Amino acid sequence: MTKFILLCVFMPFMVIAQTKNVMNVTRFFPKIDKVQEFEKALTAHAQKYHTGDWKWRVFEIETGPDAGGYQVIEGPNSWDQFDKRGNLGQEHTNDYNKTVAIHLTQKYSSMYSVFIDSLSSVALTDYSDKISITHVFPKPGWASDIRSLLAKYRKVWQAGGESVAVYTSSSSGPTQFALVTRYKQGLKEKEDNFRKPFKDRYEALFGVDSYMGALESIRTHAESAWSEMLSLRADLGSK
Repeated sequence: MTKFILLCVFMPFMVIAQTKNVMNVTRFFPKIDKVQEFEKALTAHAQKYHTGDWKWRVFEIETGPDAGGYQVIEGPNSWDQFDKRGNLGQEHTNDYNKTVAIHLTQKYSSMYSVFIDSLSSVALTDYSDKISITHVFPKPGWASDIRSLLAKYRKVWQAGGESVAVYTSSSSGPTQFALVTRYKQGLKEKEDNFRKPFKDRYEALFGVDSYMGALESIRTHAESAWSEMLSLRADLGSK
């Protein structure tokens, strides 16, 4: 009986420790004249070495400063899984270096990104093929204020039926929030008349002229922000 009680007491902590909400996001940039070779090599490498919990989802970056690059997402997994993954082995490293890396430019980025369920209007794994990402960088010390604003944004997204997944970076350069809009019905969702304007929905929830306050909060607490469009390349990822 005592053991059962102790298990009930510690169960919540065990669940929290194993939450699968962490993504490893890597961006590759192939040489202009080696795109086909890169795609072929990336596909072969992913299907051989990145399966199960470590399978790759690959997106092509279509606009923004990283246009022409490829975003590779690994996860979601728990921090404990990443910690215990260990070395992938010399065979894996040799394959990557000899077949994939030889087609890349020097530009490269990698980060850990943590899904924030309380700020998102869509489930973590409720994916779509077309997405846009808005990267918001808060000024140092003001991240909590951006989170408070995003909590309001979540209600606006929900009111308009928008699927937005919110992530925050972890130990990966400047603090940022990634607002990933998932176009479940395709890019027609970007049409001006598809749903009520964000401003109208915001003020319907928080009062007349409240949207000006939201803009002022962004001007005060955000260092910078930029956006991009991406498309899933299912043919390049793990099977």
